Amino acid sequence: MAYSDPKSGHDRTDAWIPENYLREYHLPAFRDAVEAGARTVMVNSGLINGIPTHINRHILTDILKKELGFTGFVVSDWQDIENVYRRDHITKDIKGAIMLTIKAGIDMSMIPYDYKEFCTDLIDLVKEGKVPMSRIDDAVTRIIRVKEELDLFTTPMTYLKDYPKFGSAEFEKAAYNTAAESITLLKNENNILPISKNSKLLVTGPNANSMRTLNGGWTYTWQGEMTDEYAQKYNTILEAVQKKFGKDHVVYEEGVAYNMKGKYYEDSIQNIDAAVKAAFGVDYILLCIGENSYTETPGNLNDLSLSDNQIALADAMIKTGKPVIMILNEGRPRIIYRVEPGAAAILDIFLPSNFGADALADILTGDVNPSGKLPITYPRHTNSLVPYIHKPSEGEGNPQGGDFYPQYSFGFGLSYTTFEYSNLTVDKKGFSPGESATIMVTVKNTGNREGKEVVQLYVSDLMASLTPDVKRLRGFEKVNLNPGESKKVTFKLLLKNLAFVNPDNKRTLEAGDFRIQIGNQSTLFTVNKTVVY
Repeated sequence: MAYSDPKSGHDRTDAWIPENYLREYHLPAFRDAVEAGARTVMVNSGLINGIPTHINRHILTDILKKELGFTGFVVSDWQDIENVYRRDHITKDIKGAIMLTIKAGIDMSMIPYDYKEFCTDLIDLVKEGKVPMSRIDDAVTRIIRVKEELDLFTTPMTYLKDYPKFGSAEFEKAAYNTAAESITLLKNENNILPISKNSKLLVTGPNANSMRTLNGGWTYTWQGEMTDEYAQKYNTILEAVQKKFGKDHVVYEEGVAYNMKGKYYEDSIQNIDAAVKAAFGVDYILLCIGENSYTETPGNLNDLSLSDNQIALADAMIKTGKPVIMILNEGRPRIIYRVEPGAAAILDIFLPSNFGADALADILTGDVNPSGKLPITYPRHTNSLVPYIHKPSEGEGNPQGGDFYPQYSFGFGLSYTTFEYSNLTVDKKGFSPGESATIMVTVKNTGNREGKEVVQLYVSDLMASLTPDVKRLRGFEKVNLNPGESKKVTFKLLLKNLAFVNPDNKRTLEAGDFRIQIGNQSTLFTVNKTVVY
């Protein structure tokens, strides 16, 4: 919790978040996970308001175990009990760090140092009365409970043969479908996509012929540096495009290459002139850019901009005059405003895994209609990081302007067909706090292709004692529609879920008006009573 929101933007660094904001924006996802049956929790490696989370009893015990009723066990992250002493300078020795973390609520230690030393220190702490035996009993009970639930006392070790579906056609199909439905079409000038299978293509860029970049870090290996070795049987973007269009129709010039033996951000120009020369003999340029695999602290960066070398390659491709189809292969939004105007089409494939390139090739030809929507706000500039959940002073509704000027908005994504919304209704205009609203809208496929649309329900609190966000996503549903087909989509909205956390850390639903928005449709309803939960 709050690991994703450090003030520096860097891994394992301090987050400054008031508790009401912590509860409003960060706790809900973890609460939902606990309520859905999560049995183990690993602890945030950073700090919240100067307190290492590994010693934060308020979060680990008061909130997680008592308030949320979590009965599983809490495990430390690697080396982080030791870090309370060595990195964060909270205690004078490792023994003091063990005391604080165990008392805070850590049940299991993932220790990188001597196991016997940890056990000896903890035993001594109990004998000295510095860690109560009741805390040890609680930790052991939680660990044994989860092991019993997993039947580990009967089957302590499992092997690949015990998972017959692993690697099966069923799994591969699921992986392909996940990629196909998440790839997001961000730009498509003059409906240049899809393209004919008879087209001639130049494939270029550092992400064009790499399984490592498709999978990212924490996959085959920690930083993903050995992925190309382990995932040889799957297709890179180049290989998938060659299979789709035919090798005779595909020219490959790397243009820019990553240093696979160095830092993830290191790249170099290979031969941009050769790529420019090759471009004159093709119909389209497939520009595969983004970033190499990374994770955790080694993946920190200080500038979201694409590398200068990749910008140089993009500029050179755009200057050829051939239509450039930009493929973004990235784990975070790299800044593209300098080259975006010259792209005829842009697809963000994110980190689509082993079948991502196959899904991309099918989208390029129209065998698959793209249906992904952005799960982030894609920033236009390096420091313009205001998300879609923001206050009026940061953008919309601010007469003096604001910081909300993204490259692409949260929830945005194009299709090869078009959709029309109509008849947005709510079952009544006034509600008591304990009720739920039934919201219905009709969505129609007005194009000539079958397609999937993500129907997104946004709600805005029009006035509150704590400045409300401009809007919040409160529901979504993905529907498949044939050309000309309409479907009525229904949402059940619990009014209590519209409550906000006030400065006293109380969830509050205040009487007043709320706006519902789905697509270009909007309507109002009223909550008639204020309730503090």
